[in-house]
Amino acid sequence: MEELLVLVDGHDRKKGVAPKLQAHQQGLLHRAFSIFIFDNAGRLLLQQRAFGKYHSQGLWTNTCCGHPRPGERTASAAKRRLQEEMGMTCSLRKVSTLLYREEVSNRLIEHEFDHVFVGISHGDPIANPEEAHAWQWLKLSQIPVSIASAPETFTIWFRRIVETTGLAGLSAWKELAETCH
Repeated sequence: MEELLVLVDGHDRKKGVAPKLQAHQQGLLHRAFSIFIFDNAGRLLLQQRAFGKYHSQGLWTNTCCGHPRPGERTASAAKRRLQEEMGMTCSLRKVSTLLYREEVSNRLIEHEFDHVFVGISHGDPIANPEEAHAWQWLKLSQIPVSIASAPETFTIWFRRIVETTGLAGLSAWKELAETCH
């Protein structure tokens, strides 16, 4: 059975549901989340999306992304996906939202009301190979440099979040992650 996404308006109010592929083919605005996990050294955990994904295959991105299921709280969905994708559990804190619409690979469109969560991990991930091909911890100062030198190797949403938030914003998110309980 195909996963259903929660369709929303520009204020994140539920408007209905749609199959995941249809939502991405038609660019329907839907609820999503992005997770940024930091370590004690202040590095950010990036994942390289699995090559079997139906869009943005093999691209580097933030720690984890996903969509809440109909009736599922976004924070609960974020914890679920962090465990499913990266084999990690930690406290998460919502720090931001972002509304964006971007074309991704395979003529699909990501049009998301994205809830951004942060957390701190004291260990390395145990990545699910169906979700993440590889992972790496990267110093915050290296992220804009890496994106600038090879933007095509990163997902469009990760690039937008980094552009919008900036290095100071990412550092502030890391500080907020340290206050999670």
